[in-house]
Amino acid sequence: MNYFQVTVPIPDTEENTEILVAQLSIIGYDSFEEQPEKLVAYIPEDEFNKDDLLRNEYIRNCDYFDKLSIELMPDKNWNEVWESNYPSVTIADRCYVRAPFHPANSEIDFEILIKPKMAFGTAHHETTALMLEFILDDNIDSQKVLDMGCGSGVLAILASMKGAASVVAIDIDIWSYENTLENIDSNAITNVEVKQGGAELISSYENFDLIFANINKNILLRDMKYYANSLVDNGHIYFSGFYKHDLEDIVKEANKLGLKFIDNKEKNNWVAAKFNKVVS
Repeated sequence: MNYFQVTVPIPDTEENTEILVAQLSIIGYDSFEEQPEKLVAYIPEDEFNKDDLLRNEYIRNCDYFDKLSIELMPDKNWNEVWESNYPSVTIADRCYVRAPFHPANSEIDFEILIKPKMAFGTAHHETTALMLEFILDDNIDSQKVLDMGCGSGVLAILASMKGAASVVAIDIDIWSYENTLENIDSNAITNVEVKQGGAELISSYENFDLIFANINKNILLRDMKYYANSLVDNGHIYFSGFYKHDLEDIVKEANKLGLKFIDNKEKNNWVAAKFNKVVS
């Protein structure tokens, strides 16, 4: 699959960068890279529409001042790029996330095989690593789990390996949906159900004991009510995909919905936070 690469100057604040990423995600951009002074976004060639892109005010201003770059990236380049830039990852000395071209490690507790694609959640980003740490810390045995915004499926896979009774993995992006299916098969996981879509799918399932939502601040705030409604009393929910200074807003909205803040982890200004649903 060919991809368009769109490059613009990075917005002036982390919050504005996050907003721009969320806005571009809505129109089909599925991967992002923050470089020094630049934000790079990727979209499949068949989904690219310049008119849609220029409806975004920030992008339109960049184009006006000749600071917008659009480049078609041939599919043949992606494997070379990923293999050269995809090191294996070890989380808390207990979980080893690797690609097929890395050596296996039979001495670690959990080894997860992820085929590198243009999907989020490959354990290299701070938020995914923090969520994996939470899963390693907590008891997952016999839990009914929801992985919302599953990306590559790495969180769902670790939850299954740690004894979850069942896992539902949902992502709105077709690339993530297909990559998760591929990765659960590669890891011989049989109790993960993968769905493509958004928060509207959650209501079709019985309540979950445990929920992971590693997305971004704006979507978390928008859809948090759906997550809270689908969580059992005393169930746990983990939020990530936002910066340290956003934690207050996440906690405030969670409190409105009966979710009590328990703890958080931080890495390079990114945060993952754990909440408990208070018995009503």
